[in-house]
Amino acid sequence: MKKVLKGKPVNKKYLLPIIFVGLVLAITVIYFNRSKVAPLAFTPTKTTTQLATLPAGTEEVVAENLKIPWEVAFLPDGTMLVTERTGTLKHITSATTAVNVEGVVHKGEGGLLGMALHPDFKDNHFIYLYSTTATGGGLTNRVERYVYNNEQLSDRKVLLEGIPGSSNHDGGRLAFGPDGDLYITTGDAENSANAQDQNSLAGKILRLKDDGSIPEDNPFHNATYSYGHRNPQGLAWDTTGQLWATEHGPSGLQTGYDELNRIEKGANYGWPTIKGSEAKDGLITPVLNSGSKETWAPSGMAFYKGLLIFSGLRGESLYSTPVANGQVGTLTSYLHEKYGRLRAVVAGPDGFLYITTSNTDGRGTPKSGDDKVIRIKPNF
Repeated sequence: MKKVLKGKPVNKKYLLPIIFVGLVLAITVIYFNRSKVAPLAFTPTKTTTQLATLPAGTEEVVAENLKIPWEVAFLPDGTMLVTERTGTLKHITSATTAVNVEGVVHKGEGGLLGMALHPDFKDNHFIYLYSTTATGGGLTNRVERYVYNNEQLSDRKVLLEGIPGSSNHDGGRLAFGPDGDLYITTGDAENSANAQDQNSLAGKILRLKDDGSIPEDNPFHNATYSYGHRNPQGLAWDTTGQLWATEHGPSGLQTGYDELNRIEKGANYGWPTIKGSEAKDGLITPVLNSGSKETWAPSGMAFYKGLLIFSGLRGESLYSTPVANGQVGTLTSYLHEKYGRLRAVVAGPDGFLYITTSNTDGRGTPKSGDDKVIRIKPNF
């Protein structure tokens, strides 16, 4: 008696061996396909799939025992890079690796700060870093471009140097805009006159092309995009392409008056002439400010589901405000005093928000495991 297999007659005695070989081949294909699945970006307490099924308002620690983390960026495979102010670039995976960035001076608020990946990072592997370094005249800040590949930095190119630096007010945020240009926040380096000096790189939001050259339509034919800033540390664009920035207000007896600003090319944001809700011809009043009785000390910012979300260092909160047509709504705070000082805020490729704590920076109260990267499924 014969049976037909794939249209050809096959003896019954050969049928079982053929089935066995087929099963072996099927198991082999399944195994190798499984082995090609990208590994988890880190070793969290819950997987992304599990987190997605949890109620809104869920948070989980995905990295800990970091040294003053400043910025988070995601590689194409979903894993995280984190800058530590002490001068280390860390790749957060199940086996975290670290690279020391040469020449970084960690003093006060200075050190290894901002980071941005080129929009075409998958092809060119360009990574941009903002850091403080020592020169003959003291501290300065710089923007460098590297190739990041195989967990190593190479092909260093200084794009901009000589940004006035200090132990405080160094700015430091880097972000690529929808125009493909690189935006850079710089502090006034504890000299408020720098903010109004259009020839100084301090107290500004700067804009460069990805190779470090000056865009032809920059308003003052140099790197300056806007000026009159004290210490801006957050940048985000909404869905219309509007740029927003967070900024630290004055300290000391006039503490408070932290700002959320709508950034326009060539505009003067008034430091040190105006603060809070004050107005003067030719100067831009903040869209929101914290007033004199509250201090946010705002840092990182992200645009997320129609909201501007920014962190508070002194405020120890995550702040949220809806934005539409260039206008903002009511400010709401979350996680107040739950995790301490908050620095970075990043929208991850998985649809969640990622924040970093900054409790080991000398101004906070470190808790067990600090500092941390925390993933959030927001309740907003």
